[in-house]
Amino acid sequence: MLALLHTSPLHVPVFDALRDEHHPGLELRHFVDEELLTRARREGPEAVADELRAVLDTAVGEGASAVLCTCSTIGGVAEAAAAAVPVLRSDRPMAAAAVAAGPRIVVLATVESTFGPTTSLIQEEARRAGRAVRVRTRLVEGAWERFGSGDTDGCARLVAAAIDTVTDADAIVLAQGSMAPAEHLTSTTVPVLSSPRPGLAAAARIGKRQAPTWGPHRPTSG
Repeated sequence: MLALLHTSPLHVPVFDALRDEHHPGLELRHFVDEELLTRARREGPEAVADELRAVLDTAVGEGASAVLCTCSTIGGVAEAAAAAVPVLRSDRPMAAAAVAAGPRIVVLATVESTFGPTTSLIQEEARRAGRAVRVRTRLVEGAWERFGSGDTDGCARLVAAAIDTVTDADAIVLAQGSMAPAEHLTSTTVPVLSSPRPGLAAAARIGKRQAPTWGPHRPTSG
């Protein structure tokens, strides 16, 4: 069983749909805690480390073979937590793909608290790949308020409009999973990357007890 840790209930149907389309038969169990993001935005991601460990312990106790954290703000803290099973952040494969696309990376987000963790992740993946990157950030004003009120279509339209203003980039990173629907509303020729699909695929491999191909849990040889 693969456990998913969300900070919004709106992510649950998104990942269920991805599972049904790409990973039929994969058992998912969703844990939703909106307060984790609220507190992380107010006090910093490290402030929720203890609460995160409690959620991870619960997931393990319920039989999870791996945990996927779908919140980019707290993903790094989740990965670093001492857990009995692998913990993966859903945006790591996206970050690796951005680095592979080229050195000019633009990160779009709907909340400012995401910029630090996402930029650090991209730089980490760049060091891993031995590449130099230049990361720029841009806040999509008003989009988070739309998402929080349940207007996911309105959020996607604002994000798509912001995407289409970016021209001097090798990749555009949508820092939060909630931004993914905007991918299909743009006219840009710049690659637009989001996290839900590749993140779930990577976690599914771990959940099936196959060796991971990315991230800090990659086993070493010898």
